[in-house]
Amino acid sequence: MFKAISPLDGRYAEKLDPLRDFFSEFALMKMRVITEIRFIKAMDELRCFAPLTADELHRLDKIETAFDESDYLEIKEIEKTTNHDVKSCEIYLQRHAGLREPNRIHFGLTSEDVNNLSYTFLLKAYRDSVQLPQLKELLLLLCDYTEKWAGTVFPARTHGQMASPTTYGKETAVFLNRLFRQYKHLGEFVFRGKINGATGNYSAFIAASPQIDWQEFARQFMENYNLALNPVTTQIEDHDSWAEYFEITRLINQILLDLDKDTWLYLMMGYLILASVKEEVGSSTMPHKVNPINFENSEGNLKISNALLSALTEHLTNSRLQRDLSDSTVARNMGTALGHSYLAVSETLKGMKKISVNSEFCLQQISEYPELLAEPIQTILRKAGHSDPYGFMKDLTRGRRLTMKDIHKALETLNIDPDLKHDLKSLRPENYVGIAPKLARVTAEEIRDYFRENEQ
Repeated sequence: MFKAISPLDGRYAEKLDPLRDFFSEFALMKMRVITEIRFIKAMDELRCFAPLTADELHRLDKIETAFDESDYLEIKEIEKTTNHDVKSCEIYLQRHAGLREPNRIHFGLTSEDVNNLSYTFLLKAYRDSVQLPQLKELLLLLCDYTEKWAGTVFPARTHGQMASPTTYGKETAVFLNRLFRQYKHLGEFVFRGKINGATGNYSAFIAASPQIDWQEFARQFMENYNLALNPVTTQIEDHDSWAEYFEITRLINQILLDLDKDTWLYLMMGYLILASVKEEVGSSTMPHKVNPINFENSEGNLKISNALLSALTEHLTNSRLQRDLSDSTVARNMGTALGHSYLAVSETLKGMKKISVNSEFCLQQISEYPELLAEPIQTILRKAGHSDPYGFMKDLTRGRRLTMKDIHKALETLNIDPDLKHDLKSLRPENYVGIAPKLARVTAEEIRDYFRENEQ
């Protein structure tokens, strides 16, 4: 690992271990073998060949479950001669499956039937067993923070300037809501696949066994693995569903990037506090520093991931005529793109677990800006029928730093009901948060309910 070219297999190798079962060359070769076996078993029901015996089925099951490094290395050795990865898997199976009729292996298939399904099986498995659980962990942490700080008054900034106050729980709920929407979209997404031969017409299948409805066979095969059939393709599956999956992931990355940047800025302004880890060093020369490195690492990895995901989407959805081989090289970078995303989410999680709200400082900041009351005062005066409440408050506050005394003095000049004047004087910027606490709590509760219901 110390001579790795990619940081994913170098500096970050240990952190990326969970992804090796999905995006390594070993994982892809193993899945090709499994895909061939799944096809053999599915086709056995059609009786194109003599039924598989119990011993044959046992040997196929054993290959699928016991596939290890020695099997992988054997296939790679075969590939030195064939210079074709899928064909090497076919030869490997012919050697080890011990089938009475070995011609059933890879029957009617083109290599892209195996490849599109192998990659899709791996992407789906990664999404279900790693990506969604990781995002769920982040969502539940954001639920905790949304509830914990639902009523914690927090400065708001629009265009970088002080704006009507909010609560930190509600601002966390914004990201919680956005991420949850894409989490559901990701979980409900159905990948597509194809298994229709050299140019997508089932030609070899029909030539050998015209009595079989091969399109229905393909449809059923996909449904058995919770995939959808792509009914019309060239030699390759068009990869549009991969692109759709990458786009969902890319949007999740964008939302996380927004969260990282906001959190970084809140830390810079002192609204949030970052817990220090005793053994860590923030600077080689400035001992006092506690740096928001997790959010910065996440930001960098998100940008790399999105650049690669965009490149994958742009290239994989194009193919010259019935096919060209450039997609094969590009597809091998799926793991790199998703690896950077996985690493980014991990870093965001670590960073978020270290933060707390500097509530006293936040209250102090808000109380120092009584001009934030310009919005509620002018809105209340509108309802009371004042001739130009916006202009009145604009002249009083815009570009000026005021005190509550200044505002009360201006209110005294208004010819309005004394009770209304009293109510206006009672306003305080730190209490002007609307239903922010409710919005936060309701958002968190709805998401917790979703997870409770879907765990049953």
